[in-house]
Amino acid sequence: METPIKTPVLILNGFLGSGKTTLFRNLLTQAKTKGVSVGAIVNDMSELDVDGELIGNTGIVEEGVATLETIHSCVLSSRRGIEKLDQALKRLLSEKGTELIIIETSGSCHPLPLVEYFKRHAQTRLIGVFACVDALMLTHDFECGEALIPSMQQNMAQGRRGTVNLLVEQILFSSHAILTKSDRVPEQAFSRIVTSVQSINPYVPALSVQFGRLALDTILDLPEYDYYKVARLIAELKPVLAAEGDRPYNLATRVIQDDRPFHPQRLWEVCHQHLDKGIYRSKGFFWLATRDKFSLLWSQSAGGIALEIHGSWRAGIVEDENHGISEMEIELLKEQLSKEHGRFGDRRCDLTVIGDATKVGSFAEALESCFLTEKEIELWRSGHIFDDPWPTRIVTMS
Repeated sequence: METPIKTPVLILNGFLGSGKTTLFRNLLTQAKTKGVSVGAIVNDMSELDVDGELIGNTGIVEEGVATLETIHSCVLSSRRGIEKLDQALKRLLSEKGTELIIIETSGSCHPLPLVEYFKRHAQTRLIGVFACVDALMLTHDFECGEALIPSMQQNMAQGRRGTVNLLVEQILFSSHAILTKSDRVPEQAFSRIVTSVQSINPYVPALSVQFGRLALDTILDLPEYDYYKVARLIAELKPVLAAEGDRPYNLATRVIQDDRPFHPQRLWEVCHQHLDKGIYRSKGFFWLATRDKFSLLWSQSAGGIALEIHGSWRAGIVEDENHGISEMEIELLKEQLSKEHGRFGDRRCDLTVIGDATKVGSFAEALESCFLTEKEIELWRSGHIFDDPWPTRIVTMS
């Protein structure tokens, strides 16, 4: 009797804003080039599912070379998340020819329940648990990683668990530590980070990966995950995690939805005055009053904020006298816009803020104060130009 071939599974784990989506999108692009059929699962703890939309817009998904499943509004390591994962895997495994399944977890996902789940899964073979580790964040907030263990020990002495525990345990369960944003830290600092990570888990290679550039070929050749190395760790942590519930680490989320644009100067000032390390991640799509043609992607992790052009608003194209498309296409856009309920066509702001429960509310309220007032909307409609300190060179996502 032949042994059934198990589908390899790769888990991209790591803290909020550590570069998992960037790595995922790069791997999917390589899969398209190499003709590798991929099943993709994206988990976002927010109801907005921003990461799912970004992965869904990747060419390989749009062209049907990869099959995408999204799991949002919960953390994958929770009981509800595991149930949804099981359902998503059944759908992916029912598709013939899937050569690899890649799972991107939410940033607050603990790897332990996933490792246990795949250890007993009959149709898959876990080949890697990649912990994406933000080198820039470790440099700024944890003394190049050297403060991780002392901070965790302080938590243990006080009988509490915080995000630092999650950071350390993600590394402990990893088969590979993927050090992201290493190009933004000094060489000496990066060397200290590597030492710190390998002092936590001496069994894992620490790989510097910039802009998600990791060769897919190296992943396809990986052996099965070594469950034996984490057996003792599972025994120690399982009762601790069971007592925490599904929303540990004092994390909270806040969703901001509005059809109005941001005032660029006010948004700039709020980010410089109100953003602190208690806000771990904020992300989503928005528009600025000064750049009303473009849908912008907002991506903040720790103290860094990135803006990217995600696409053009249909309303912006229709209003542009130099749109460069046919009248038939314009009429089609107008028909689509007639179904929108917002005051500004399809333009909207959809943002998620994730962080310490004591910080999220005040930062979200500060962001909401940046929307144009009704008087400012009238000024915008009349052609008023608002001050805009944001960089003029914003890249288009590829």
